Amino acid sequence: QVQLVESGGGLVQAGDSLKLSCAASGRTFSGYAMGWFRQAPGKEREFVAGISWGGGRTSYADSVKGRFTISRDDAKNTVYLQMNSLKSEDTAIYYCAAARTAWGATIPISYDHWGQGTQVTVSS
Repeated sequence: QVQLVESGGGLVQAGDSLKLSCAASGRTFSGYAMGWFRQAPGKEREFVAGISWGGGRTSYADSVKGRFTISRDDAKNTVYLQMNSLKSEDTAIYYCAAARTAWGATIPISYDHWGQGTQVTVSS
């Protein structure tokens, strides 16, 4: 079992940067591929970025490619999302998720555990 807690969200201006963290409990963190999703009001939850076990492979949604970077530190049981050049359309609740069997999956049902989310608001 893995419990996930996101942090680092906030209110920023367009063009600013923000780094989200997701701390996982449990000793099996390294056995999970991790992902970041986001959900804006009135929209479905969408894939943002994914990282494989060990961090050797990453994938990104086209909308964030080149601006966002996902990384993980298994010694700290933490996955990160560095967000640069933020745009107003990045405003959403950001969730981290853990998947046992599929890395880089873009649909939420592929993930086994979810955090409670952290709000990111980008003002233009």
